[in-house]
Amino acid sequence: MFRELDPLLHSELRLAVMSILVGVESADFVYLREETGATAGNLSVQIDKLRKAGYISVEKSFRGKMPCTVCRITEQGMDAFEAYVAALQTYIKK
Repeated sequence: MFRELDPLLHSELRLAVMSILVGVESADFVYLREETGATAGNLSVQIDKLRKAGYISVEKSFRGKMPCTVCRITEQGMDAFEAYVAALQTYIKK
């Protein structure tokens, strides 16, 4: 039987952000924007949705006068990502 896919991770951009964060300790906003090709506004909205869900942590600071936003995947986010991948595999193995 097919397992339900997490609707929060089923979004292409949110899945891309999570996929990047799984492989790194942290990533700043500029790096995520460059890697995903997203607009700053759209990426900001999607990061906030992941943060509110507890899937990532977001730390805002300044480097000199420039704002810096750093994202990290949380344990809850890692669990959700692994569950999403496992659920997706039920579709592939059919």
